[in-house]
This record gives sequence, structure tokens and C-alpha cells, in this order.
Amino acid sequence: MNATLPIGVFDSGVGGLTVLRALRQALPDESFLYLGDTARLPYGTKSPETIVRYARQAARVLVDRGIKLLVVACNTASAVALEDLRATFPQLGVVGVVEPGARAACAASRSGHIAVIGTESTVRGGAYTRAITGLRPDAVVVAQPSPLLVALAEEGWTEGPIATAIARAYLDPLLAGVDTLVLGCTHFPLLLVPIREAAGALVTVVDSAATTAATTAEMLAGCGMLHHTPPARPMRLMATDNRERFARVGSRFLGIELDPADVELIDL
Repeated sequence: MNATLPIGVFDSGVGGLTVLRALRQALPDESFLYLGDTARLPYGTKSPETIVRYARQAARVLVDRGIKLLVVACNTASAVALEDLRATFPQLGVVGVVEPGARAACAASRSGHIAVIGTESTVRGGAYTRAITGLRPDAVVVAQPSPLLVALAEEGWTEGPIATAIARAYLDPLLAGVDTLVLGCTHFPLLLVPIREAAGALVTVVDSAATTAATTAEMLAGCGMLHHTPPARPMRLMATDNRERFARVGSRFLGIELDPADVELIDL
């Protein structure tokens, strides 16, 4: 490994661009190679066996192109495939979004009563519950699949009465006695305004994108692999289908305007 190699990031689509955005803010001197598996999204409705297979294939593309660290910027893949990826690529540090989010939730919660919202697979698999109770055995974790929030984020309906009403429909039955809410899907940081409005001022909202970026920075610093000068090409983007939609929707997630011509179309 050498410190000049990029950090590899993959997701089932554009949601992981919120993680890439946080990574770029936390690590401005690093370069990044991002892959969105847009041909096969969403991972959240797939079987565990399929999710593991897809995650291996996406990671292999990044590893073969040369990366120094792999960030699994997908809650579903982090929940289901992280240990398999660590075993498949033992020479490589692998960071998921579940463990950093769980640590931040445990640190933030006063009562130990923590809620998680995410995709069906993330919630059904119980990865956040296991990670949180592993760190804090006294914790009480409740979780709710919230698929309509994913659709809102991709359509750009991230504020206003519709977004707030849907957030409340998911959160009102969930948050009794809860003081911390984990955003267990990379789409959800785009909906912070309606989610915070629905959750109320007494509930701390944990964004796993920001906590994943902090964990990545700590890992690179710990092994002496930080890059300390601005790269000539800070970011390369790949998608497996429809780079026009990837650029259009991804512009909202990444916070900068993307040109479809800058998105490389690949086949897994």
C-alpha cells in the first residue's frame, strides 16, 4: 500500500455519495474512487446471499484499480457483507457505516433507548441492534424500515409538508422514550430537516455518513496512510447503469453539480 492511492467507496447507487461528501470534507487531501451499482439497486430488498455476491463484485473492481482503503458506503452491504469483504480482502482495511454509527449512538444516548431507521434488509438483519448492544449491553434498540424516505430523497422532496408528514408517520410510533435516532440509510442525511422536525428537539440524530468519515480518517492516521497534499484528480465516479440519472440525482447527494460525461459506465 502507498498513501497516494485513492480511497475506494461503493454503494448500491447514489446514496453513498452522502458518505463520499462527508469523506471529502473530512479528508480534503485524499482522492476517491466511487462505484454506484445502479443497475442492481436497491440492495435492501435482496437476499443476504445476493447482497454478499454483489458487494464482492463491486469491491473487486475497486481493489483491482488500486485503492488503499475500502469504505462500504451502503448500510445494507455493511450490515450483511462486511465480514465477508474483510475475509475476502485481508490485505485491505474495510470500513462500513454501521459500526461508526452505532458507536456514535452509544456515546450520544443518555438513557440507552435508541431508535434506528433504515432499509428493510438493514432493519431485518439487526446489524445496528447487534452493534449497539455489543457496545452498550443495557441499550434498548427499536428499529423501523422507512422505504418511502429513500424515494423522497431520490426525487428531491427533501423538505416541506409531504416529507415531514412521511417522516412523522415512521417516527411517531417509534420514538416513545427514545433519546437518540440513528439514520441507518445513506439517503437520509438529505432529509435531516423533516426528520429533526418529526423527532423533536429532545432526540439526538446520528448521521452515519459523518461518523464513517471520522472513522476512516482515524484508521488512515493510525497506519500512517494519510495523504498530505491535494491530489491532481480528487474524485473519479463509476456507475453500472444510467449515468445521466446518476449525475442528476447524485448532484443533490454530493452537493456539487455532476456531468454525466464524468461518470464512467462499467459492467460488473
